[in-house]
Amino acid sequence: MSHPVDNAVSAVRTYIEQHRAAFLDDLVAWLRIPSVSAQPDHARDVRRSAEWLAAKLKETGFGTAEVWPTAGAPAVYAEWLSEDPEAPTVLVYGHHDVQPAAREDGWSSEPFEPVVRDNRLYARGAADDKGQVFFHTLGVRAHLAATGRTTPAVNLKLLIEGEEESGSPHFRALVEQYADRLAADAVIVSDTGMWSEDTPTVCTGMRGLAECEIRLYGPDQDIHSGSFGGAVPNPATAVARLVAALHDEHARVTIPGFYDGVVELTDEERALFAELPFDERRWLDTAKSRAAHGEAGHTTLERVWARPTAEVNGIGGGYQGPGSKTIIPSSAMVKLSFRLVAGQDPDHVEKAVRAWAAEQVPAGIRCEIDFAPATRPCLTPLDHPALRSVARAMGLAFGKPVRYTREGGSGPAADLQEVLGTPVLFLGISVPSDGWHAPDEKVELDLLLKGVETAAHLWGDLGEHWRHAP
Repeated sequence: MSHPVDNAVSAVRTYIEQHRAAFLDDLVAWLRIPSVSAQPDHARDVRRSAEWLAAKLKETGFGTAEVWPTAGAPAVYAEWLSEDPEAPTVLVYGHHDVQPAAREDGWSSEPFEPVVRDNRLYARGAADDKGQVFFHTLGVRAHLAATGRTTPAVNLKLLIEGEEESGSPHFRALVEQYADRLAADAVIVSDTGMWSEDTPTVCTGMRGLAECEIRLYGPDQDIHSGSFGGAVPNPATAVARLVAALHDEHARVTIPGFYDGVVELTDEERALFAELPFDERRWLDTAKSRAAHGEAGHTTLERVWARPTAEVNGIGGGYQGPGSKTIIPSSAMVKLSFRLVAGQDPDHVEKAVRAWAAEQVPAGIRCEIDFAPATRPCLTPLDHPALRSVARAMGLAFGKPVRYTREGGSGPAADLQEVLGTPVLFLGISVPSDGWHAPDEKVELDLLLKGVETAAHLWGDLGEHWRHAP
């Protein structure tokens, strides 16, 4: 006797295979639009990309598909509501803009003329992020076909941004403006990846980011080091001492209050990280570095995924030309960035940095600090019902156990979590070799279709296991 789960998996795969060619043809058409948000010459293309997607989502079956203007590039919003009054609401986030690309950058073919080689689709945006957005169109249709439903098992919403590759400067304002329409029980971010082709993983969190520039001013102009050296404070020396004081001998950040609120890794999370097939030597080769280094008491993966950091991004002051110039410079500067983890408040970190810097600066040196807008961290607990649904759906698609990771970088997902008060989860099928932002960006077609399959299973699983009273 056949098992209901096996029947569902078979039905989904049959539908996907029947519609694979048309799906890929549509994706290729979208990838041909050079929606480069960072280049003003492509503003019309970014708009065209948004309009193309909105029309395709309407064609897919979404009852609403709109282009939302911003002060910069447009976003796309779509929704397909369930007939089930108990259905949860899920918002899928992605982006339709792409990084700049040109053949002379090192591409083997034209970046906006997609080609398939060895079952890989090469084009700018193939993985980041058009491919990972577009698999939801076939995924929801496969979900309907396999279940016999006329509407999804969830209230499905999409928000596809047009400025992610330009730093999302208007994204938070957009989310705040449309917060009521974007309201959801969970956000699914389809702008991430897996550990490897053989190890399907679900990301559970992303670090936040705070950045600042500290400028120190001493004499009103550069002055003679023979006449004044050793008798007045030197801002270049002061900035060097500031940087030297940033960490202790265990590579912990010394700023008082910096670790306030940090959500520590549980024993279970540390064990799950340790299960991953991590090759530190290969990782160091990728990093173009010769040794691992970081906060004592933590593994490399724990350091880059789950621990807060302080990094010097740039430092300067005084004479930089050839030969010597014996001066005490009038100013010096350092650029710092802080990766934040769950529990840390960027406003609190900013106040702590300002207070710490003021303590380090000697009399006679004036200190100015400018902070950029911060990105908050996000983290979903391992026992969250929506996270379990994502893992089960991916497990059905890949036919093997799903492991858990986090992201060391930062992104706009935290804005959705903060403004909407909604947990953020990640569903991506891209792998490190896909070359995001690099020449010859590609997506593995087999993995792309596994993304379709995961989405098809996900909506039914969420509808079954996370229901609301009518």
